Amino acid sequence: MKQLSDDDILQMAGVEYTPDDTATQRTVRTELKLSKRIPPAPQLTPEHIVLDLHNKTVEQAWADIMAVATSGAKSANIITGASGVLRQLFPQWARESVLSPHIVDFRPINNGSFFVRFHHKKTGK
Repeated sequence: MKQLSDDDILQMAGVEYTPDDTATQRTVRTELKLSKRIPPAPQLTPEHIVLDLHNKTVEQAWADIMAVATSGAKSANIITGASGVLRQLFPQWARESVLSPHIVDFRPINNGSFFVRFHHKKTGK
């Protein structure tokens, strides 16, 4: 990477210098060691998520489901597998736990997965 000379810094400090993109601004700010950093671009939440819970413990599955429910996604396919404890626990969690306020509705897709719609977070200004 090129080292900035005094002339480069003076040119950048002038009114006519405007970086053309965020990456350039971030690079210049880092090289100049400015105290204010440009915040990272917000990550877009996908509208639909597929969550496969195969080979997960009950605790891992719970954490993953809660993460998806609070992520801002509109819906998800949650794959529990056709047999096992997660297939039996998910409907109970969706109806009777702290997860239930996040869920609009859910229905089985097949014997081992569910389609779930989540409440949308309202973003206030």
